Amino acid sequence: MKVCLISSTGGHFDELLKIVPAVKDYDYFIVTEHSQLTLGAGKDHKVLYLRQQERKDATFVFTFLINIFRSFRYYLKERPKIVVTTGAGAALPMCLIGMIFGSKIVCVESYAKIFTPSMTGRLLYKIADEFYIQWEELAESYPKAKYKGALY
Repeated sequence: MKVCLISSTGGHFDELLKIVPAVKDYDYFIVTEHSQLTLGAGKDHKVLYLRQQERKDATFVFTFLINIFRSFRYYLKERPKIVVTTGAGAALPMCLIGMIFGSKIVCVESYAKIFTPSMTGRLLYKIADEFYIQWEELAESYPKAKYKGALY
């Protein structure tokens, strides 16, 4: 079974790497933004890169569109049965594409979100087959979410 692990760079990527031991016996690949933090991951894992996007940048819409096309190309090439994400925005296209093509979508809300949901979490909660929170305090915001503790 093929598994796609996808996240933005930064803390989301750190959290994503904590999931790797759970999928190491599967055929998995990682999709993330190209950055200094993520460059080294290609030594130990199959990594496909998106452009780094920042919502505040003037080029955000252009970069996001490029990432939609890259995500579509990566999805069609790899055909994952499961898409697992720790957020943020860079993961949205792959999750939507996966949902359309019948992949199971698994979302883990950010460890940084203790009391209030993230924007990405609010969007993905609606389409995720499984949604995990890392703080019990978020259960009120995500009533159908599962709490299994923190990734850290």
